[in-house]
Amino acid sequence: MSSATATSARPQGSFGRSLSIQGRIIGALLMRELITRYSRHNIGFLWMFVEPMLFTAGILILWTLRGTHESHLPLVPFVLTGYSTILLWRNTINRCGNALDPNRTLLHHRNVRVVDFFIARIILEVTGTTVSFIFLTFLMVLLGFTKMPYDFFELFMAWILMAWFAAGAALLLGAAGAMSETVDRIWHVASYLFMPFSGAFFAVEWLPYHVQKIAIWIPTVSGAELFREGFFGPLVHSHYNVPYLIVVNMALSFAGLYAIKHITGRVEGE
Repeated sequence: MSSATATSARPQGSFGRSLSIQGRIIGALLMRELITRYSRHNIGFLWMFVEPMLFTAGILILWTLRGTHESHLPLVPFVLTGYSTILLWRNTINRCGNALDPNRTLLHHRNVRVVDFFIARIILEVTGTTVSFIFLTFLMVLLGFTKMPYDFFELFMAWILMAWFAAGAALLLGAAGAMSETVDRIWHVASYLFMPFSGAFFAVEWLPYHVQKIAIWIPTVSGAELFREGFFGPLVHSHYNVPYLIVVNMALSFAGLYAIKHITGRVEGE
């Protein structure tokens, strides 16, 4: 009995130790990313939060000055929720497009894996966008431009689903970009073309009925609709398909991890 117990305990200890090692590696990669990307620029790593804040704040000012907003929803929180979701998936995917080449030399360390580079960048971008959204939301509340979000739990769950989508797409497109520079170039153009259809600039309720049924099949639209429902509550009549969004996120995650496994084998064979 004691021998069996010892045998079964060994893998658990090994798994826990491996998890701890990978956690330290990702933490070190995060610090490396922060230092190489921000350390020489004025306020340092705070740019991780300030950069998305400035972008969103600039868009808010432009839309406010433009003054055309055909909806009963307040303009400032509508723009804030929309552009924050864009920054979440777009920045995360963009940063993973070139995750391998700058870090390739680190692969001579035995415990460093290709997937660690992607995970570190995903964590960095999701954290920066999250902090900027939280800060801007509370600032807009303090300035009287918006009320506090209606349902924090629903808001949180929508953000998690959108971050999961961003991470899965970043893994897949980042791995594809590591295999071919063409993929990364095409994505940068495609991301701009996709933005008007992403759900950031419109509510599904505004669309004709037959278009609504099509729109919710776009994953980011379902995520944005759920996010706005959490923020505005009964002010909006949202349309979304959460089970579909979860299935898409799972498919992207598995496809991304498989693609990274493929490029890992190719890199190790070089």
